[in-house]
Amino acid sequence: MTTKNQPTKNDSTCQPAPAALLAIDWADQKHDYALLVEGASQPETGRLDHDAGHLQEFIAELRRRFGGRPVAVILEQKRGALIHALLGHDHLWLYPVNPLTVARFREAFATSGAKDDPTDARLQLELLAKHRDRLHRWLPDDAHTRTLALLVEERRCAVNECTRLVEQSLACLKGYYPQFIALLGGQLDTTLACKLLLKYPDFATLARARTQTIRRFFYAHHFRRVEVLEARLKALAAAVALTTDPAVIEAGRLRATRLADQMLALLPHIAHLDQRIAELFAAHPDAAIFRSLPGAGAVMAPRLLAAFGTQRDRWRDASHVATFSGIAPVIKRSGKQSLTSFRHAAPKFLRQTFHEFAGCSIRFCPWAASFYHAKRAAGCNHHAAVRSLAFKWIRILHACWRHHSTYDPTRYTPPTPAQAAA
Repeated sequence: MTTKNQPTKNDSTCQPAPAALLAIDWADQKHDYALLVEGASQPETGRLDHDAGHLQEFIAELRRRFGGRPVAVILEQKRGALIHALLGHDHLWLYPVNPLTVARFREAFATSGAKDDPTDARLQLELLAKHRDRLHRWLPDDAHTRTLALLVEERRCAVNECTRLVEQSLACLKGYYPQFIALLGGQLDTTLACKLLLKYPDFATLARARTQTIRRFFYAHHFRRVEVLEARLKALAAAVALTTDPAVIEAGRLRATRLADQMLALLPHIAHLDQRIAELFAAHPDAAIFRSLPGAGAVMAPRLLAAFGTQRDRWRDASHVATFSGIAPVIKRSGKQSLTSFRHAAPKFLRQTFHEFAGCSIRFCPWAASFYHAKRAAGCNHHAAVRSLAFKWIRILHACWRHHSTYDPTRYTPPTPAQAAA
């Protein structure tokens, strides 16, 4: 389950009332719950051990007790073991809520700041009983789309980890072995770079190697830019050691090889994710919509598909997408004062998806480039201009997704420079 699956239209008015309301205050080892049966005045309370057998038995008991009628469940969780256990049972209507929502609700009645798990379960139950019309029932996408959504997020985590390792490697090599950075042109996130560093972990071993041996190593790893390689080898022949201090060299060598080993293990994982994501995306019925977008490509198109999902009633309109993702600005008005700010409390990966796609579209879409440059000319910094462009893109993406249509640049009239700067 991903953050993009949260909002859906509220269906409490168009479906039969649930047989019971269930609030679960989850924890790592146990879960306190409060169950309010239809027609009862007081809730039943209890505690569940965090055990797969106990959870499934409890779920089966709810089905037997209420004859398969729906049970509305509220919990402070968007993903994890508990919601995985509840997922897939058609008699459970899930209402995940932001933990901050419950915290603010608790503070309204307990100004002392006191907190207790059973009390939190009762508060969640009260929130569900009295405000279910303002909560959003969570309807998960099909397994195909959920798998794709989880894999694109996992890929982003793996790429972030790779970036972290590269930055640490650069800092390490600059301290004792900068010649290696020059030889690789600063590109350390490749199998070639990792294996070369493990073979020649310091300048002394690299300097002893024959030029032809290094050249063959590059060719064996599919490096075909001959002129670039020859220039780097020539510079290497004239290079001198940054330091001869054995303490610095030994510590640096151990750290650099450790980082290279980690990256070497991570790169095939990213390649496997890319392959699997490509397979899932190609087989998805909505793939053509997001493949048609300028600048989407093999990485961004699956992420955009995962961001919208397949439940067409999930988003009321484009503004709902922009607001939930954090792309839309937050406007606060009081009296004569008005403040526009950036929303920090938003699904980070979802916001990154729209932001990064908008940035990519600048190079491939003429109207997007014009809009971006007009915003920059009006005084916006880079990220503010990209967010404004993302806000505009969301309206187009939502329309294409809603109507199952591919992007047609001829149907969109780009804004004039004055409109874009406004």
